[in-house]
Amino acid sequence: MPDHVVVIGAGAVGAATALTLAREGHRVTILEPGEPGGQQAASYGNSCWISPESVVPMGVPGIWKKVPGFLADPLGPLTIRWRFLPRLAPWLAVFLRANATVPKVERTSRALAALLHDAVARHEALAAEADASALIARVGHLYAWRDRAAFEADALGWRLRRDAGIRWIELSAEELHQREPALSRDYTFALLIENAAHVRDPGALVAAYVTAATARGATHLRGRATGFKVENGRLRAVVSDTGEIAADRAVIATGAHARPLAAALGDRVPLESERGYHVVIRDPEATVRTPVMIGDARTPLTPTAHGLRVAGQVELASIEAAPNWRRAEVLKRLALRLLPGLPRDLPAERLSLWMGHRPSIADGLPVIGPASGCADVIHAFGHGHVGLASAPKTAALVADLIAGRTPVIDPAPYRAARFR
Repeated sequence: MPDHVVVIGAGAVGAATALTLAREGHRVTILEPGEPGGQQAASYGNSCWISPESVVPMGVPGIWKKVPGFLADPLGPLTIRWRFLPRLAPWLAVFLRANATVPKVERTSRALAALLHDAVARHEALAAEADASALIARVGHLYAWRDRAAFEADALGWRLRRDAGIRWIELSAEELHQREPALSRDYTFALLIENAAHVRDPGALVAAYVTAATARGATHLRGRATGFKVENGRLRAVVSDTGEIAADRAVIATGAHARPLAAALGDRVPLESERGYHVVIRDPEATVRTPVMIGDARTPLTPTAHGLRVAGQVELASIEAAPNWRRAEVLKRLALRLLPGLPRDLPAERLSLWMGHRPSIADGLPVIGPASGCADVIHAFGHGHVGLASAPKTAALVADLIAGRTPVIDPAPYRAARFR
């Protein structure tokens, strides 16, 4: 009999994993309390980018100097809420150590590149299998700055991308505005990464992956995992709020909610929520043709099936804290500045706001691999800003580990034991 695998979580990583395992003949149960592709998941509200170039960790050497600014500006692109600083202090300590030197950042970048270098092709293959190819748009990504000097100020990040095999085309101001006539003329230098893509509707893509998995025999159960039944080192069941689910194997793919499940199996990992926000402007009078990352604002603008999505923001607080919707207002104001053709009086009914939880491991890498307390349970969480892009490769690695095959990439950099 094939293994019965319970995939806990149906975000991008869980959905891709469930589809991959079902295709390989496993009996799969997807345990997810909400609707796959729903607003409860980080993969619903992200910037929609499938970005092989996302190989630069959030932290770089010297970032510790900026921490006072993160605390002082509650509406900046990266902020830390004061009242949660004691809770966040252990995470921040690991974060600062992990990014303290260029060699450490280079190691992290190489591990991210292994997960991301073929992300577009892998998503295209999964989307074709799920009859959802129309949701993937391979039109490239633009990065825009006010001038070339602003680009050169991030020399380390672009050197890491070049080392990862990323190639780009430089665009002058004239070339940029021929491609993106609606973009503010304040931006005079850009790079085009052609081998990149975006998803027109991330929630619909995740739902399509789950639908394709169920078509191959997977079952979707509504519920939340609370623990595991392990006997003599072997998994016997996943314990949920609706009862026990007998299982041979399990995959923890619950994103920012994974920490207690991992701890139940002996792995204490520095996982926190990087709270992100987005605004979608329906039927925009001005928009972009290609997804554009605005360098000084650290804000991506992405055309989607539902309108122009303006995303970004990193807010470190608590997964339980209420949203600060002023941060969404910041994104709206940015959109008005970056796209002068948008009306200043956008009506509220044409705006949709969202806040979600990026699952962020302090050293910038996800946790993927067998749990310390039971090798039958595989971790697959903590992907931070690259969960959507890295989902297919993560799924392939998990499937290899479950099947006992030679892994598609070296799993060592992602093991939970690195935090012992």
